[in-house]
Amino acid sequence: MTMTTATLVAPVQDVGMGSDDPAPKPTRRRFTEQYKTDIIVEYDQATERGARAPFFVGRASMRARWLEWKLVREALGKGTAKPKKRANLEKEIDRLKKRNERLEDQLTKHKQALEIQGKASELLARLLAESEDDETRAAARDRRVLR
Repeated sequence: MTMTTATLVAPVQDVGMGSDDPAPKPTRRRFTEQYKTDIIVEYDQATERGARAPFFVGRASMRARWLEWKLVREALGKGTAKPKKRANLEKEIDRLKKRNERLEDQLTKHKQALEIQGKASELLARLLAESEDDETRAAARDRRVLR
């Protein structure tokens, strides 16, 4: 049998996105709390040498989730709901507090330096004014002497 372009195009045009879709959108699996607890307990009970290695064979995608479940379980035992987020927030808060203290110290130092520079500038201006007054007095004296 020979296939023509019409026979190849016709099925493509007739296929809709209905229930006969050959590749339906994948849905994410959801695990119950009981199942999660059972998995964690089963893994923790595997204490013999080499017993834990084949635990995730056939459950390859579950390893990352298992670790997350275990951390949440441990955190719930300690009274915190989400350990990673809380720990990260606390670290961020501590980092920002330290940065704030450092910046406040720098600001204080800069204010002191500006104050000192202002006083030094004022003192130099006075000295310059006094020296100009002294020079004009000396020049006036010299003029009187020469007359």
